[in-house]
Amino acid sequence: MISLASIIFNGMDATKIDVQVQISAGLGKPDFKIIGLADRAVKESAERIVNVLSALGLQLPPKRLTVNLSPADVEKSGAHFDLPILCGILCAFDILPQDKLSKYIIIGEVGLNGTVAKTNGVLAAAVWAKKNGFGIVCPGDQGAEARWAGDLDILAPFHVLELINHFNGKNPLLLPDLPVAHTENANTTADMAEVHGQAAAKRAIEIAAAGGHAMLMVGPPGSGKTMLASRLATIMPEMTADEVLETSIIYSIAGKLDNKTLVARRPFRSVHHTSSPVSLAGGGSDARPGEISLAHNGVLFLDELPEFNRATLEILRQPMESGKIMISRAKRNATYPARFQLIAAMNPCPCGHLGNAALSCSRAPRCAEAYQNKISGPLLDRIDLHVDVDPVNPWEMKNSAPSESSKTIRARVVAARARQIARQGYVNALLDGADLEKYVVLSDELTNFLNNAAEKMGMSARGYNRIKRIARTIADLRGGNDITMDDLAEAISYRPINRGKYGVKLKN
Repeated sequence: MISLASIIFNGMDATKIDVQVQISAGLGKPDFKIIGLADRAVKESAERIVNVLSALGLQLPPKRLTVNLSPADVEKSGAHFDLPILCGILCAFDILPQDKLSKYIIIGEVGLNGTVAKTNGVLAAAVWAKKNGFGIVCPGDQGAEARWAGDLDILAPFHVLELINHFNGKNPLLLPDLPVAHTENANTTADMAEVHGQAAAKRAIEIAAAGGHAMLMVGPPGSGKTMLASRLATIMPEMTADEVLETSIIYSIAGKLDNKTLVARRPFRSVHHTSSPVSLAGGGSDARPGEISLAHNGVLFLDELPEFNRATLEILRQPMESGKIMISRAKRNATYPARFQLIAAMNPCPCGHLGNAALSCSRAPRCAEAYQNKISGPLLDRIDLHVDVDPVNPWEMKNSAPSESSKTIRARVVAARARQIARQGYVNALLDGADLEKYVVLSDELTNFLNNAAEKMGMSARGYNRIKRIARTIADLRGGNDITMDDLAEAISYRPINRGKYGVKLKN
């Protein structure tokens, strides 16, 4: 019996799969079966492999050929089993050496002519292979991707013949070149200097970036909400090496990783309001990561927040607290990281012009209450910063003083983040429990002030703690060790009592 190794992923967790090939006596004609809880894509490998063998000038013997994917109680999915199954058969034909190939994790789809096609999860498989003492055989187009895993033995053929020639010593495969990582933080064509006016909203965006806080912007159409959100990444600190690798592994599993580069910039995922719960949370037959995991270590932007399906929005509640998402299916459970920074935007009402007598519709303000109440109180309570974004007068846009650049704002954000990492090891948005009491110390005067505000605003315990985190971030931005009354008062101003001038109460 021939046994080679491949791999499957359940979220970020990997399971080694033994691809066992056995040829036994048959009924005088070829009989090729794949067993081991394989889905349709895996079972179709048999047809592709028969055609590849024919292209190589080989035929199946008139015997029973059985391929078992072990362990048999784990569901197997994906076309990446093509290459290990084909290699196992070639080992059974004594064309490839089992003793050498057994030291590799093998993944790759094969075309009918023997080409090795791209597949998902190469970086993730290479990282697992390195940790567990294996090399990796992967598609030639993704050899550079595998190199990001570190120093390990990589064979990246573009065609099955290249692999055969390599082990026959005719034309050894070379180690793929390691591409240069692009580590620039943000899109250089966007800059905060392009946003005229909106001093309050830009201040809130800076606080959000500094502390990793979630933020909701409310304002009429054209007030600059999307423009502000799209420039958040330009003021955020660069990703650490660990964040780059973890985020890139998620993109590799999702099949969205460019093999030439890692995900070295913080992701910015802008999700349309027609998106389904599966596209947001992840799932499907192979439990792929969704948008909230693709936004891990970056920004998840939801525009027109009340237009999203209620059930879709409620998915955000658990990962916003835990930083991960569990996808449960009948035969598979997968857990992905989901430590994203939520930035949401919405109009105050369906027409968007509540408070403007010249433009608002005849149903105002009654329609605004129903519109805003589409968003549940528990979700709103998890959003740290609530900001009104007023329209900017065209004359003010033309005559306003030059705004601060992203580079200038980012310097303050980076300095504030550095204080947080040095103090507690993570951003202020994650402060909780004993650490919150340890690192956010309020004087008796400030405590009484916050308690009175919480009582008058009908604030929840969660909202109370979020104000303390925001105040800590504001103090970090000004370089202070102690939280002052100004810090706390500004933090309280970002928690909603109502929609201010709109006079429409939101659920709490």
